[in-house]
Amino acid sequence: MIRILSLLLTCTLLALIFLGCTPKAAGPATTGTAPATTATTPKKPAGGDEALSPCRKFSDARSPDDAETNYVIYRAALKSKETERAFKTWRQVYAESPAADGRRPTVYTDGVAFYNQLIQEYPERKAAYGDTIIQLYQQARECYPGDGFMAGMQAFDSYYTYPGSATDEEIYQLFKESIETDGPEDLQYFVVNPMSRLVVDMHEAGKIDNAEAKEVATALMTRLEKGLEECEGEMCEAWKTIQAYAPSSLQYFETVKGFYDCQYFVDAYYPDYTENPDDVDVITTTYSRLRWADCAEDLPEYQAVAAAYEKKRQEIAAANPTNSGGGNILRQAYDALQNGNSSQAVKLFEQAGDEATDNERKARYYLTAAKVYYSNLRNFSQARAMARKSIAANPNSGEPYMLIGTLYASSGPLCGPGTGFDSQVVTWPAIDMWQRAKSVDGSVAGKANSLINRYTQYMPSKSDIFQRGISEGQSYTVGCWIQETTRVRTP
Repeated sequence: MIRILSLLLTCTLLALIFLGCTPKAAGPATTGTAPATTATTPKKPAGGDEALSPCRKFSDARSPDDAETNYVIYRAALKSKETERAFKTWRQVYAESPAADGRRPTVYTDGVAFYNQLIQEYPERKAAYGDTIIQLYQQARECYPGDGFMAGMQAFDSYYTYPGSATDEEIYQLFKESIETDGPEDLQYFVVNPMSRLVVDMHEAGKIDNAEAKEVATALMTRLEKGLEECEGEMCEAWKTIQAYAPSSLQYFETVKGFYDCQYFVDAYYPDYTENPDDVDVITTTYSRLRWADCAEDLPEYQAVAAAYEKKRQEIAAANPTNSGGGNILRQAYDALQNGNSSQAVKLFEQAGDEATDNERKARYYLTAAKVYYSNLRNFSQARAMARKSIAANPNSGEPYMLIGTLYASSGPLCGPGTGFDSQVVTWPAIDMWQRAKSVDGSVAGKANSLINRYTQYMPSKSDIFQRGISEGQSYTVGCWIQETTRVRTP
């Protein structure tokens, strides 16, 4: 995916500060994935003494006039790019009146920018300066409660920029604080990607229940939908980056019984069926999802898919008599799938492939098992294993390669934080698989080319690979569960 999240927020703040800009108030027009050109910043108190920060302000300093003058001086020095002088004076202001006039946390955000600049100059001190940055966020949260920006920023930098400065549980709680403070409609956009990963990890580890996970997941998707609807210009690219990551990560919850209701699965899967009413894979997936959701049998959408599924099931049974090898097992596999028992179904599809007497059937049954592993069970490694068995049975079919490519492209949430190099490198082996698919099977060329064109833009950038001492064209092994050797490329 496009590189706009990792150093991102802090670097953007740094750029804004050193241009002498005063942070803007947050608003719908400035929300995107990770600030590439515009930073979302804390909202100022509405006004009135009752809204002022409880922390030390100009009026609390030993010499209020000097404190305010020093603030003006260091801000002016920033504007004229006198960094050293600005930092020296900032430290005086921070010591005397860190809350400034009590209406804006500028002193804290400027401090974050200063220390990020120091990290660039003295990378060996990153840990110490990073601790200071986290402390600045913490103090800003205490001095300016009621706005989710600082909690989100602290969580964001703890998660991406200074890993190890907080536990996943602590980071999750900070993001949750940001969401609860700002609300689903206005939560900070840079929260969406990392929180979509953390909420899955926390639920999978048994640290939060279904109700809490659903509340968070719903808030994230609500914000994503609003962001895509209201975005303008470059921020639309940022929201598209979020769209490429967060929904895929949250798809984990489709495997949790009862997490989503029937209507969710109708909205998510039925449109694909209406566009591909004769595609056996689409029919099977849609039908199994609606049954998994316990949709009412008199629901029109359910009836339509159920009828299509039964028709395909009978066609498959007729084409696979018992004496052809795998026939009885195949019918049992579809029955298991029909009854929502995906774990049993994949075992039976594999067994049907093992028992099939010709390679074409073997390949088809293994591929069906692979697709159920992917779509129903979200088990990527087993899906690839079955796809590889399908390839071994029929090397001339491009569909297994297409599926493996999709598995790799969907692994950003599994193999990295959702942005930056670790999440983007999965596009390399994914594109390799799609290219292989069209080279062995011309019938999938159109679909393969479409995916290649789509995901090329999400490759790591030239600056990403340069920073890691690698160059275009050289060999590179993608880790995580993928473990594929590929070739370095940039958009």
